[in-house]
Amino acid sequence: MSVDDFQKNGPIGVVQVLCGGFLISFSSIFVRLAHVGPTTAGFYRMLFGGVCLVVLAARERNGFKAFSSTLKWTLLGALFFTADLSFWHKSIHYIGPGLATIIANFQVFFLAAIGVFILRERGGGRLAFSIALAALGLFLLVGRDWNSLGEQYRTGVVLGLGAALAYTGYILTLKRVQRFGSAIPMLAAITVITTLFLGMEVLRAGESFVIPDLQSWTALVSYGVLCQALGWILISRGLVKVDASKVGLLLLVQPTLAFVWDMLFFSRPTTGLDIVGASLALVAIYLGNTRGRTLFKATRKAARKTG
Repeated sequence: MSVDDFQKNGPIGVVQVLCGGFLISFSSIFVRLAHVGPTTAGFYRMLFGGVCLVVLAARERNGFKAFSSTLKWTLLGALFFTADLSFWHKSIHYIGPGLATIIANFQVFFLAAIGVFILRERGGGRLAFSIALAALGLFLLVGRDWNSLGEQYRTGVVLGLGAALAYTGYILTLKRVQRFGSAIPMLAAITVITTLFLGMEVLRAGESFVIPDLQSWTALVSYGVLCQALGWILISRGLVKVDASKVGLLLLVQPTLAFVWDMLFFSRPTTGLDIVGASLALVAIYLGNTRGRTLFKATRKAARKTG
């Protein structure tokens, strides 16, 4: 094995991705623990996380040099991220952290659909199988009792899918933005703008900016610093050291643990069929995620053509 192969497949990158996934698995838990509105929770995630990212970005040489050339893409990414957080946080309050996080990770199927129908990639049996598996898993989780579920619960499922769609747009724009500079400054810029957008949404929705108690302060600061900043820095640095075929499996730690935390911390009522459904959905996300790596290659090619 060459030195490059060892560095690519060595334990450091795997540990970084796993640690990052472990940290962000608590994202939905912090949202539930904070006694603030769902949009307000997103605002403080961006605010506290953004402070950390701006400090780190400022330490990089020419960190924000490319910002002017990526302004429109940065704004677009911030809009998508704002929609993603707004939908996902409301979904968490309606259907719980575990299920909301699993459904939000269905973005891999929207990415695959873009690859097939817009970038003209070949779909293949693996994609069809993963989508069918995801549909079956989702049916076992929520479809069996759909008509008897409350209106809020059904709305939470729809909002989770909306978060997945918005996150798809965020990923694609973030990949575009990163062509022009280092990941941390670009992520910091998107985070700052998203903070402003979410602040305006807090005012529009009539929520309060007040953090009412120590538990909420602890949850929101942890949400911003550990999840938005440290977690994603670890993941972004670890991804370049890990084979693409392993990334999907490693990143499953986030939705898997989010579901486990929901059962442990909030006593989520879970039947055997719920566990089977969640497992099928997670396997489908893994299959879709590993296949979806080709989408990023096609995106880069298309971006080069359009300049």
